[in-house]
Amino acid sequence: MSSGKTPRSNIYSGEAAPATTATTPSSPTTPPMEASFGPTFSAVAAGTKAEASSSYKQHRRTPSSSSTLTYSPRDDDDGMPPIGTPRRSDSAISVRSLHSESNMSLPQKSEPQVFAEQPSVKLCCQLCCNVFKDPVITTCGVNKCPVDAAKLTVVVNNIAVAEQIGELFIHCKYGCRATVAGKPGAYEVDPLGCPFTIKLSARKEHEVSCDYRPVRCPNNPSCPPLLTMNLEAHLKECEHIKCPHSKYGCTFIGNQDTYETHLEVCKFEGLKEFLQQTDDRFHEMQLTLAQKDQDIAFLRSMLGKLSEKLDQLEKNLELKFDVLDENQSKLSEDLMEFRRDASMLNDELSHINARLNMGILGSYDPQQIFKCKGTFVGHQGPVWCLCVYSTGDLLFSGSSDKTIKVWDTCTTYKCQKTLEGHDGIVLALCIQGNKLYSGSADCTIIVWDIQTLQKVNTIRAHDNPVCTLVSSHNMLFSGSLKAIKVWDIVGTELKLKKELTGLNHWVRALVASQNHLYSGSYQTIKIWDIRSLECVHVLQTSGGSVYSIAVTNHHIVCGTYENLIHVWDIESKEQVRTLTGHVGTVYALAVISTPDQTKVFSASYDRSLRVWSMDNMICTQTLLRHQGSVTALAVSRGRLFSGAVDSTVKVWTC
Repeated sequence: MSSGKTPRSNIYSGEAAPATTATTPSSPTTPPMEASFGPTFSAVAAGTKAEASSSYKQHRRTPSSSSTLTYSPRDDDDGMPPIGTPRRSDSAISVRSLHSESNMSLPQKSEPQVFAEQPSVKLCCQLCCNVFKDPVITTCGVNKCPVDAAKLTVVVNNIAVAEQIGELFIHCKYGCRATVAGKPGAYEVDPLGCPFTIKLSARKEHEVSCDYRPVRCPNNPSCPPLLTMNLEAHLKECEHIKCPHSKYGCTFIGNQDTYETHLEVCKFEGLKEFLQQTDDRFHEMQLTLAQKDQDIAFLRSMLGKLSEKLDQLEKNLELKFDVLDENQSKLSEDLMEFRRDASMLNDELSHINARLNMGILGSYDPQQIFKCKGTFVGHQGPVWCLCVYSTGDLLFSGSSDKTIKVWDTCTTYKCQKTLEGHDGIVLALCIQGNKLYSGSADCTIIVWDIQTLQKVNTIRAHDNPVCTLVSSHNMLFSGSLKAIKVWDIVGTELKLKKELTGLNHWVRALVASQNHLYSGSYQTIKIWDIRSLECVHVLQTSGGSVYSIAVTNHHIVCGTYENLIHVWDIESKEQVRTLTGHVGTVYALAVISTPDQTKVFSASYDRSLRVWSMDNMICTQTLLRHQGSVTALAVSRGRLFSGAVDSTVKVWTC
């Protein structure tokens, strides 16, 4: 026997584990999770479970081996259930529907299957009384449904039972024979056959290489049947060995001795290299010809499809021309109606202004209405952050396309340069002096020289994405998962000064004032002393994580995951108002202050911007021009810039 087969003294090393009734696992209760924009704003862990492969074990039969007659189960192909590692994802309802009566009457091919020991009754079907084949859990929760005679629709594979069945030991089919007397399909152990017992799951692997497997002589089919173990000896004595050049016309047939003598005088032996090369070339030509036939068939099918598409395009083009004519006429009518509506709105605004001047809400200046003056287009992905240089001439925008674009906002209104260097989404931008700092999902901070627009340094800042950046007092603050790092700015270098801890979630919002640093995380705003870097106050919020913070002369404002804007008095730290109106996460806040009034702008997942008067805490305007969630805001010289998931940056002015 082959060296890989180990005899055993005890046929069955252990009894089969008791069958267990597999039930469909109920989905575990999943804790609520917040949605966050961008794949980097939520920590997602994915786990995989390694599947252990079944070990291939064989055992030699001993006199204690059971030769009990065992009826073989129905078999579609090889007599083996699909033991191994069934995919748990195959839990969808099967296209097969099993009926308690009709399917049992179908004749099926069977193979010898004799168990080394009698299997547990728990592994046997109560309908056919055989060991389960392809065990499944049905709609009634078990592996059978004989009581109510209902239609047995497969719900999920019973992996537990299948694995137990796979561990049962059976006799090799080449060690079994049909019983002399008994019902058809019953088998017993053949003492002259293969002596090995094997696991049911390893049946194929053994039987392919079994020394008792019947084979035919490759030289002549008229030779008597042989066992694999006797084939080598037979080939040495076979009288029907053909010359290897018989396909070229050599008629020699003999035994091994005359075969070697014949090769010395065979006229084809001297030409074998030439003949082999000819065969190789002929084979290559056949392959090439087959490939060309496939190409021709493919081109013909493509030609037919193109002809059909061309006909369809011609029909569609005619329809579109008709629709275009109709739309043009309708557009002219809509334009006239719009002009009438605009005139009515101007009259209404004048009426509202008069009413506001008479009430307690304060004056309302129609000249303070913000309008979209232009759109910067160029990014190939959502815009997540904006930053304006102190002179107000340059606007920087960071995007999912891993780039930072530099826009001229005063003269050409075009992209001056595209800065490349990050390997992930650009999530944060900040300017200190003549240096631009960018934070990314690749966990780094890159330092850029604004004068030359060149990268001057790269710092591995966090173990997680850098979500926000802010600078003050020659220090740079970076926010990530449960941490804020404080960096001393030394030329183009960043020296880690301190790490602020005690935070409960992602730090997505940072704002620095003259004396304080404000950080937002899950339902919390922490206020830090800018010099001692110690937490001096904590504001508790509602509405989930804090996504944005703004600070005015009199108020602290924050936007949350659950659509709310909370306002606190900056001196007393008491909450004075909760602003509602958005129907999506408030991603960004910005402030424009004048001697007369203070306006706060909010950007939301609901694709809108809202303008809030901090004098009376009301929304004075809603801006709707973006085609996606508005994620970033920046202000400069009375202008408002907004970036959105639609990959654009819009400019708003009064």
